[in-house]
Amino acid sequence: MKRYFGRKLLVYILTFVLAVTIDWMIPRFMPGDPISILISRFGPRQGGYEALQGYFTSAFGLDVPIWQQYLNFWRALFQGDLGISIYVFPTPVIDVIMRAIPYDIALLLPAILLSWLAGNNFGAIAARSKRLDDTILPLGYILTATPYMWLAILLGWFFGIVLGIFPIAGAFDQSIPAPSFSWLFISSFLVHWFLPFISLFLVQFGGWAIGMRNMIIYELEADYSHYLEALGAPTRLVRRYAFNNAVLPQITGLALQLGVVVAGALVTEVVFSYPGIGYLILQAIQNQDYFLLQGCFLFIIFGVLLANFLIDVAYVLVDPRTRMGMQGEVG
Repeated sequence: MKRYFGRKLLVYILTFVLAVTIDWMIPRFMPGDPISILISRFGPRQGGYEALQGYFTSAFGLDVPIWQQYLNFWRALFQGDLGISIYVFPTPVIDVIMRAIPYDIALLLPAILLSWLAGNNFGAIAARSKRLDDTILPLGYILTATPYMWLAILLGWFFGIVLGIFPIAGAFDQSIPAPSFSWLFISSFLVHWFLPFISLFLVQFGGWAIGMRNMIIYELEADYSHYLEALGAPTRLVRRYAFNNAVLPQITGLALQLGVVVAGALVTEVVFSYPGIGYLILQAIQNQDYFLLQGCFLFIIFGVLLANFLIDVAYVLVDPRTRMGMQGEVG
């Protein structure tokens, strides 16, 4: 297992270096001049504009060759310095992102875990229920083929504008002075949180339900299932073995779907002006904020890679055949 996880860790480190390099390159090859955008906030051009532009160019480290900017970026990264945001100058990028991270966690974790659990269980039930199978399969295909942004807009229009039940922008009521653990803030947060959450949940739910339904049917037709039935094993036992085997590809699928879910969360946050990483990325692009943009992508890269590594660990713990394969490889 040490050798297995050592190789996995090496792959993740190489992936991290490559992804972060691309993350650093993308903003710098975008058209526009972020320094000019920053200076324009101070008013119309007056005397000393060139001196001010030179000062900020030097302060942001953009006056050195591109290769040196790359080395300076890695040096600052290992020191925990992501630079100063141009969009909310002079706030450090790390502070801006840390204010958005709790909203992303509150949105992504429940959406990913609950859709995975609910979809797999509902798909397993539908595989042995003709009535549910006739309804869940078409509905599941519709949900999983629905773009996140389109569903978010549709839900916001129906529940927010037509019915007026849920708000369609922000993370809490603007009349509340600041986030707190008071019931007033929590209730306002949950009301604003529901539509972004249900948008992500429904799309993922459909995919997991279809996948589990198909895998259960495949496992129930496998030789070991028929052998257990011939031995007189209870139906519940056969279905339990089928579910345990069918859920293994779903765990792998969870690792593969993490990037898709995160991308869906980004566009969903933009639709609902939800103050997470996705909304920050939009603001960073509009304001040519190199440092905030690369900082947001850096957190996404790190989060997705970390989650995939944890899923790899969970897969080894859940599937004994993986551990047996490792032992055979070592032997």
